[in-house]
Amino acid sequence: MVILNTAHYYMVPHEMTTTAFDLPGYRLTRNLGLVRGIVVRSRSVFGTLGASLQTLVGGDITLFTNLCEKTREDAFERMVQHAAQIGAQGVIGVRYDATEIMQGVTEVLCYGTAVQVEKA
Repeated sequence: MVILNTAHYYMVPHEMTTTAFDLPGYRLTRNLGLVRGIVVRSRSVFGTLGASLQTLVGGDITLFTNLCEKTREDAFERMVQHAAQIGAQGVIGVRYDATEIMQGVTEVLCYGTAVQVEKA
């Protein structure tokens, strides 16, 4: 008999994540602890050259903006997956952090507290 790990199919809905420490309309019933999503990403030579050209014109450097947004999105999704794997229904206190590991290589961390809830 094969038993499938259902955590791979279950996701914490994005509306059940918040930077606040409660979920309106829900009562926190259990704190499951810290969950996180980590992405380490580097800039490509072509992206760096393109961004350098954009700095000549000024304004929004869209190549870097898009890279940063995609990296944060990936870190968030990994955090939500981690929460689902431990049986969470929501994540509160969501935060981001970024650290440059070496020139051109950055770690982006998304973290929060996984919780189980019930309707208030």
